[in-house]
Amino acid sequence: MRYWVFVILLLIGPGSPCWAQVQPRPYIPRDGRLLIIGQQQDTLEAYINDIGLVPGGFMAYTSIQQMDGLDLPADHGAGINDARYEADRYPHAVIQLALYMVGALDGVIGGKYDANIAALAKWLKSVKRPVYFRIGYEFDLPDNAYDPKKYQQAYRYIVDRLRAHSVSNVAYVWHSAAMIQQAGPYLDWYPGDDYVDWVAVSIFNPMQIKPSKDLVAFARQHRKAFMIAESSPAGLVSTGAKKEWFRHYFDFIQESDIKIVCYINSFWDTYPMFKALHWGDARVQADPAIKAMWLRETKTYLRSYPGLFNRLSGP
Repeated sequence: MRYWVFVILLLIGPGSPCWAQVQPRPYIPRDGRLLIIGQQQDTLEAYINDIGLVPGGFMAYTSIQQMDGLDLPADHGAGINDARYEADRYPHAVIQLALYMVGALDGVIGGKYDANIAALAKWLKSVKRPVYFRIGYEFDLPDNAYDPKKYQQAYRYIVDRLRAHSVSNVAYVWHSAAMIQQAGPYLDWYPGDDYVDWVAVSIFNPMQIKPSKDLVAFARQHRKAFMIAESSPAGLVSTGAKKEWFRHYFDFIQESDIKIVCYINSFWDTYPMFKALHWGDARVQADPAIKAMWLRETKTYLRSYPGLFNRLSGP
């Protein structure tokens, strides 16, 4: 019977409602917003200890070149990443995983990293929970120098390979830096509706909110969910300046009905990769006034608990 069901699905093709039933869900919260915290192991642990609550998910990073930080700790100057440790420690939390591809687009398209993609597929299936996968995150950040056409090809190549490996617990995230001065129109990097479940942005500066609103409109037009994939008040010192940042931030979340909020709760200057940037201390628990504001604004956000995954569904 299973054989004939498979044959029928192949014959009717991906445009049919029956086919849609066997596709992975985009894991959109049915109600409320999902809170994800990152981006280093010590950052997450400090947040949980100080706030007293386990967020709905945690952030992790790896690269197509090395596939590091998944099963063993890795630190390239931005703090320790150890996704397996966090997955085992917090079994009722989702994973938001970012894939670094700078300088590797040709290799991806040419099949150089097929073994790494196969290993990634095995890892993704092993964690047995929803994973939001940011392929080549901040694709339009000038420093990343992603050629738009090659980025599209590499993104689609990875998704196709993961699907071929029967990975079904992943929602694919197309993540813009949402900067005023972009390297080109963001649509130049769009891999297509069949390859994107979520549109996402970074917010480190309030000036990123305006282009983010444009991307919200794009997501609605294409019937895609929307998340803030990275956010943190970079370079702010005073309580007043941080409060103003959070006011704009939470207003945008509320007005645009953002479904997933990913916050980087880091003391940036303590990590070698970011020390020279002087981004300061973005830990919400480091300032009593900011902590009170944070707890008030996020009190209804979805956090880790045994029934969480059941509240994440399709459109």
